[in-house]
Amino acid sequence: MEQAEGSIVIDAPLDDVVEVIEGFEAYPQWADVSSAKVLQRGEGGRGIEVAFEVDVPILGTAAYTLRYAYAPGDTAISWQSVEAHGAVHDVRGEYLLDELSDGGTRVTYRLFVELGALVPGFIRTQGSQRVIENALNRLKQRVEKG
Repeated sequence: MEQAEGSIVIDAPLDDVVEVIEGFEAYPQWADVSSAKVLQRGEGGRGIEVAFEVDVPILGTAAYTLRYAYAPGDTAISWQSVEAHGAVHDVRGEYLLDELSDGGTRVTYRLFVELGALVPGFIRTQGSQRVIENALNRLKQRVEKG
């Protein structure tokens, strides 16, 4: 399983960041996701099971369903795949959220992915790191845009 981690500071309060992360249906508008559909909602209407489709460069399409868990105070949002098909066999990860004294939020994104195809290690590692960097930058742009 490949893993990568990255952090970024978003110039917005924690609640604004969480709102964008929880807005799964809007992911195709800003994230590298072809489709996102909430299959099950939990307390407060939060998505706890979400189906995604993504195009993975070189490897093709992946479809997976993630189950989400939310830490008290929204300091972390984690997920793990309950079903995966195509280019990805397993996806796990988390956002760690830290509200800063200046009103911003530090977001740390950890991702663990098991690809479905045999791919050389250096491509896997570079690909995972690019996914992290791209996801954090897109999240920052979306939140700060409002």
